[in-house]
Amino acid sequence: MKLVKLLANLGYGSRREVERFLKAGAVTDTDGNVLGERDLPPHDRILFKGEPLDQIGPLTIIVNKPDGYTCSKDDPDVTVYDLLPPRFEHRNPTLSSVGRLDKDTTGMLLMTDDGPLLHRIIHPKYNLGKVYHVTLDRPLEGHEAELFASGNLTLRNEGKPLLPAELEVLGEKEALITLHEGRYHQVRRMFAAAGNHVLALKRISIGGLKLPDDLEEGDWRVVTPEELDVLFGRTAAPAQ
Repeated sequence: MKLVKLLANLGYGSRREVERFLKAGAVTDTDGNVLGERDLPPHDRILFKGEPLDQIGPLTIIVNKPDGYTCSKDDPDVTVYDLLPPRFEHRNPTLSSVGRLDKDTTGMLLMTDDGPLLHRIIHPKYNLGKVYHVTLDRPLEGHEAELFASGNLTLRNEGKPLLPAELEVLGEKEALITLHEGRYHQVRRMFAAAGNHVLALKRISIGGLKLPDDLEEGDWRVVTPEELDVLFGRTAAPAQ
């Protein structure tokens, strides 16, 4: 792959923009030598404006999504892409969210440019449960766990019952709920069906992978191969 195409695929600019960066001396190697279009040293020796290049795909990141951000590139309001380096939005292949979080839902969001990985995470075959921390408007009444686990709960305007979901009560108005599917506003609609209202909703884990304790809201980082093993339950999660 030529250097121009490599940088363009990583989102550093269009091919013409990358060519201008090269002519301006913005791309060097780790020894400080300015690189031209015909140069292509090892990836880990290329610097763009003094910084190491982003990882070539496949790339998977974890974002601690704040309230008020959407997961769509096309939304006119702020999106999760505003939390990332601008070039991430222009990577080829594109960096997409692995299942979406609603605008007013916070917490763990995975994003990847690895299509097969995205499919494996969301496919029911792999049964990667998604755990949400729920804060409610009114106290739990005690019937919710049985209702959610029954497999008979049908949401308004839907004909197919929900898959069984597990509820762990943490307090009078606080619980964890584990879903095995992802329907529109599912958690909020489930509690509405049980006669309650969700005040705050945060996803804290997917499969075996938990939202890192040290990842502040609005921050992101690259997911390691070891963490992907944890995600699919191939290894135990490290203590946090």
